[in-house]
Amino acid sequence: MSEQKDIALAAREKRAKRVQNLKKAIIISLLLAILLPILLCIILFVRMGHLEKELEELKAERELQKVKESNAQVEAALSGQSSDAGLESGESLKVFAQGETDAKKEVKTTKVYLTFDDGPSGNTKAILDILARYQVHGTFFVVGKEGEAYKPLYRRIVEEGHTIGMHSYSHKYQEVYASVEAYAQDLTRLQEYIYELTGTWSRIYRFPGGSSNTVSQVDMEELITYLNQQDIDYFDWNVSSLDATGRKLSAEEIAENVLNNIEDYSTAVVLMHDADDKTTTVEALPIIIEALQAMDNVEILPITDDTVRVQHVLK
Repeated sequence: MSEQKDIALAAREKRAKRVQNLKKAIIISLLLAILLPILLCIILFVRMGHLEKELEELKAERELQKVKESNAQVEAALSGQSSDAGLESGESLKVFAQGETDAKKEVKTTKVYLTFDDGPSGNTKAILDILARYQVHGTFFVVGKEGEAYKPLYRRIVEEGHTIGMHSYSHKYQEVYASVEAYAQDLTRLQEYIYELTGTWSRIYRFPGGSSNTVSQVDMEELITYLNQQDIDYFDWNVSSLDATGRKLSAEEIAENVLNNIEDYSTAVVLMHDADDKTTTVEALPIIIEALQAMDNVEILPITDDTVRVQHVLK
């Protein structure tokens, strides 16, 4: 009798353990069923953000290439080499005049403007140190960063004779380009923040993604009109380091991208970035500066009111 009870008890314990294991398996399955889709969604969301940024940068580069090709056609037409180019001379000349007024190199000096977007960051100090070492001034299109570590960098940009420009406060395309009102609010916030820190009322701007971006929910000409009303000039670029195209380039590749295109223009506005992840841009900067300083008739300058406007979208 006792032996039967032991057998029954053992059977019940075995069933109970099986039930308990089954419950655990069900709970784990449910948790996985809930957590895995969430995790996948997060991964996809982050990846989509990166892809969207890369796509916009590639589109901006494509638009820039179109401008360069248009400029080349106009120059050929002006020199009598391309009578069958099929260009509307008025429209083409407008692009040419805004982006590069002296493409025929009547003025032999090439003016190079080194510009840095998306800072300040941990790399901005290193860039400022390099510029100081070579006695060169650049232009920094900054965003809004309120951390205490960043505030001295805004001041240092101005105090050391560089030009400080605006690149939107948030650099979030969906917010900045939601409407003219949203754009104005973002710009004013950054302009006042720069003034509060440096005493400088910045009057130059670079659109996130460039004026040729395709993500703005507002016609870019409306935003350009707004800038004109505020007495603010905007600058794009005609030489790109390609340091923000998704693939991390070496310092040598970045330098080559810049130096191979400088001689195409008498006014060369060079696009670079001083965000936290642009360490190879920092490494490329001395290579670029030394090569430029070794060239004849090349000046490295900060953007000023007298700088020829380089613009992708003309109005």
